[in-house]
Amino acid sequence: MESIQQAIEFIRQLMSRDGLNGLLESWGPWFPALMFLIIFCETGLVALPFLPGDSLLFALGALCAFEGSPLNIWVLGPLLLVAAILGDAVNYHLGAWFGPAVFRAQDSWLLNKNHLLKAQAFYEKYGGKTVILARFVPIVRTFAPFVAGIGAMKYSRFLLFNVIGAVAWVALCMSGGYLLGSKLSDKHFELVLVGIVLVSVLPMVWEWWTHRKAAQLAAKAQSPS
Repeated sequence: MESIQQAIEFIRQLMSRDGLNGLLESWGPWFPALMFLIIFCETGLVALPFLPGDSLLFALGALCAFEGSPLNIWVLGPLLLVAAILGDAVNYHLGAWFGPAVFRAQDSWLLNKNHLLKAQAFYEKYGGKTVILARFVPIVRTFAPFVAGIGAMKYSRFLLFNVIGAVAWVALCMSGGYLLGSKLSDKHFELVLVGIVLVSVLPMVWEWWTHRKAAQLAAKAQSPS
């Protein structure tokens, strides 16, 4: 129970100005390595989909823009890009090695099978583009590479989608945070948090809207003329 509370507290730190500044002070020059590890685990380990991804990238972009910040977006950005690419690559191979057994199992203490099925449905809908699009959809982002590995998607093709998706994800989230942070001071980090919420919610709103439009079109097609 104590370890769970510590994990929750650590995630809370990642989502607040004081928390990130505290981690920056305590980790010093190793802070970028910590951020690398978090992005790698969020994209590479299917057991950790609850770690912050796009919201963390957005917050880090804002921190890079604040006056006097020791963080440089031109250093941190490429580092986190590598973490995102490596994370998806590891996830793909985990899916190829262990995925079939996970799908055969009725229950798994390590993985949420419903999340896997959701990622599989997303993959069936969008095909190979899922690896790119899923970068912007929480939960699906963590499970899509795993499902791609299960489906025996050719790795060279997966790698292309992986790199394109990672570049788009890291660049858009961090540049969005940087642009907002450049207009604000660190005393107005609460506005950055509003941006973080929007970044996290927009993909889900988009997915809801596309499902709604598809349902409307299907109902119209079935209705008598």
